[in-house]
Amino acid sequence: MQCMHRHNKLVMVFETDCSDVVKMVSKLEEWPAFIILLEEVDRCKMGFTSFSIVHIPMTNNTKADKLARSARALPTDVYYVNSVSLAWIPELF
Repeated sequence: MQCMHRHNKLVMVFETDCSDVVKMVSKLEEWPAFIILLEEVDRCKMGFTSFSIVHIPMTNNTKADKLARSARALPTDVYYVNSVSLAWIPELF
């Protein structure tokens, strides 16, 4: 959601094959164990001019399912080494 905000995509339909995620985002008060995360989702939702999240069956989500399965097949220890030295951005006040 934050990525969509950064790219100024303010009319969004998010799709998930997890029906619980749809329920959680719709009725956050019914999920007290996740309240901190769901409040953040709720704040992010307010930044969209149009926001919805819908459940799609996993059978209709074969491309994402294939990507997820291939990601699980990757080695768990992945290291990234960047040869560019850090450059700090000064804060603007």
